[in-house]
Amino acid sequence: MASIICTRRLEFDAAHRVLEHESKCKNLHGHRYVVEAGFTARQLDSIGRVVDFGVIKERLGAWIDDNWDHTTILFDKDKELGKAISAVTGQVVFYLPSNPTAENMAAYLLENVCPQLFADYELKCVSIKLYETPNCSVVASKH
Repeated sequence: MASIICTRRLEFDAAHRVLEHESKCKNLHGHRYVVEAGFTARQLDSIGRVVDFGVIKERLGAWIDDNWDHTTILFDKDKELGKAISAVTGQVVFYLPSNPTAENMAAYLLENVCPQLFADYELKCVSIKLYETPNCSVVASKH
């Protein structure tokens, strides 16, 4: 059987800053992120799918909406800024265990979020492509 990857595109807006960045990305700024999440299964379901695209939107899309969309994503070592943002604006701040680079955000979705969200499905998230801008993206994948 061919190896088939089912991919769903999801979009969100968020602010972040990259601690110790050598250029202007050390400042708080925002992006229109795009996630392309790829899934495989040992076999296709009874109607010939890896998974219904709506399931990916329902689970991963909801997680992104609840945790990252219109939030500030910061390194958990950047809590002083996070507390200030929350105190002044009331905005939710999401703390990553690593600097919120596109690479670390994609890896976090692949290694931490998707395994929990899809644990009850017989499928595996094998790739996360995260666009930080229309011209810049990263891919985290499991081989």
